[in-house]
Amino acid sequence: MRITEVKGVRIMRMPEAHAENFQWAQERIALSMEAVGKVIVGQSRMIKGLFMGLLAGGHVLLEGVPGLAKTLTVKSLAETLELSFKRIQFTPDLLPADLTGSLVYRPQTGEFVPRKGPVFTNVLLADEINRAPAKVQAALLEAMEERQVTIGETSFPLPDPFFVLATQNPIEHEGTYPLPEAELDRFLLKLHVPYPSSDEELAILRRIGKESNLAIPKTLQREDLAKLRKVVQDIHMDERIESYIVSLVQASRPIPHNHSPFHRYISYGASPRATLFLYRCAKIFAFFEKRSYVIPEDVKAVAPDVLRHRIVLSYEAESEDLTPDKVIETILETVPVP
Repeated sequence: MRITEVKGVRIMRMPEAHAENFQWAQERIALSMEAVGKVIVGQSRMIKGLFMGLLAGGHVLLEGVPGLAKTLTVKSLAETLELSFKRIQFTPDLLPADLTGSLVYRPQTGEFVPRKGPVFTNVLLADEINRAPAKVQAALLEAMEERQVTIGETSFPLPDPFFVLATQNPIEHEGTYPLPEAELDRFLLKLHVPYPSSDEELAILRRIGKESNLAIPKTLQREDLAKLRKVVQDIHMDERIESYIVSLVQASRPIPHNHSPFHRYISYGASPRATLFLYRCAKIFAFFEKRSYVIPEDVKAVAPDVLRHRIVLSYEAESEDLTPDKVIETILETVPVP
């Protein structure tokens, strides 16, 4: 490998064979994003975030007001994949068995046999996930982290790959349950879905008014996904950027040796899971930018989406109307960049 330096960071140029795979991966992802873009106008950050979760093997939480095409985007992404897809509408009366399945008595044999629930799929859309009670959230925890579900006394592995793409409404709190911190930490990203711009909204009006049932081609197969992940894993990251990622996560924790003024606004910081996810997502962002190496700006670009749901603010921060994004912005400004 040939070693060069870009912006003070040492990078290794890919061998020719890896370069060919990198080019193939770029074309495949561009084709998939274009397919989703036939239905979804704008929302490029949300679309890239969903593909980031796909490549990193992590779950994604979408938060936005109703009507911003969160559910439609997830369904459109699923249509581009040669993978199974199921949707669950979370409600306050949902039971764990409605999600995971249950044991059913078979009178012919006198045995209880498992009936698998809708969680046994590749892509699971958990619509309005914060409307389900604690028992359902607890049942989902095992599926999200262990990639298995226990029915009765037997644990059943979930299909590979398995993604939870969840949506929640931030403005309506009647009949909702705040997601437990342990479950939030299992989401790779939390994406804020904004309103469209005036030009985008005009394009939505013209597209939806004239067309319906737009066909989305299948662009990614199961073997393609494994190959894409391998390409992303081969993206080079300098040791100094790895240390930078650790420093960012450490700076989010209100531990005794941290004396920065903003730490009084944090009750609990990000877990080591955030370190791993920042590492993976920075590589994928570099890949989206058509680079085979990571620079500090890649880490900065993904840090808000990776960290915002992992930082618990103090009462003092809430009294001053501070948000996790503002605290993350301060951390990014404070921690030295390599």
